[in-house]
Amino acid sequence: MQYVQLGRSGLKVSRLCLGTMNMGTPDWKPWIMNEAQSEPIVARALDAGINFIDLADFYSTGVGEEVVGRIVRRLAKRDELVLTTKVGYPIGAGANNQGHSRKHVMEAIDGSLRRMQTDYVDIYMLHYFDVNTPVEETMDALNDIVRAGKARYIGVSTMFTWQFAKILQVCERYGFAKPINMQLQLNCAYREEEREMIPFCIDQGVGVSVFSPLARGLLSGDAQSVRNQTDFFTVQMYDDETSRNIARSVAEVALARGVPCAQIAQAWVLGRAGVASMLVGADSVAQLDSALAALDTQLDADERYELERNYTPCDVINDYVTARIARTPRPSRRLEIAA
Repeated sequence: MQYVQLGRSGLKVSRLCLGTMNMGTPDWKPWIMNEAQSEPIVARALDAGINFIDLADFYSTGVGEEVVGRIVRRLAKRDELVLTTKVGYPIGAGANNQGHSRKHVMEAIDGSLRRMQTDYVDIYMLHYFDVNTPVEETMDALNDIVRAGKARYIGVSTMFTWQFAKILQVCERYGFAKPINMQLQLNCAYREEEREMIPFCIDQGVGVSVFSPLARGLLSGDAQSVRNQTDFFTVQMYDDETSRNIARSVAEVALARGVPCAQIAQAWVLGRAGVASMLVGADSVAQLDSALAALDTQLDADERYELERNYTPCDVINDYVTARIARTPRPSRRLEIAA
């Protein structure tokens, strides 16, 4: 396994990060695995040297943290792991059981620690940018969590670059602990974060971890998987001809190499500038092995050209823009032109 320092921090993480959104209970979503199904995948990840594990209190409405927490307690030494969890999406009832207010953030960290059965998380992350809470309030609360020893570092995820700049400015002004990690979406079919966010993170010394390297399953080559058939986000984000053409290019390169489509798509992500670690949400040990193989897969110039030639600009994907404008011309509207 390859290890890198996350941004300018001293924290070393594996270049693959085990994503756990698919671990918890199928009562939440039909493609979620239960504890017995999840354990072999976690075990394989640990055996391969993956020390970076990503969770969120929102996953399976807390059950995900419980399931993964029990598994890692059985299989690993806590001090050898980098555990991260996220706060923000609704969990439970009540007007304040979501967002990044001081009230919710303080209650959420205690809930996550209790479910994971650990005294601290290594990185406590904002799941998005909360436009309804002052940045100063949120970052002050996170700073208190770090000072209390409940989190070693803080991180952020999926927002506009100007929003992240605002967070860093507030931290600088008040001496708060700064985020060391930006988690964002990046794959062959979605590259908008390469325009501003990733260069900004490189400049600011913030490590980048990438989720959805397979475009929520589109680039896996398995259109009939349970995830592809039931995850409405796949349709919402990637239901356009450009994305499908990119998936065909991934399949062509994979066929020529004689390897799985996922391996090619993941190798492309791992080769992008500024990417420290790539999340892998594997449904099987074989899928995890494909990601491990991608670490040593070097794409040549012709292969990269084929993977990139169909890409065209699109809307940024985040909590404010998910149903994207299709990457095809919109119909014209007749205008009355004054004489």
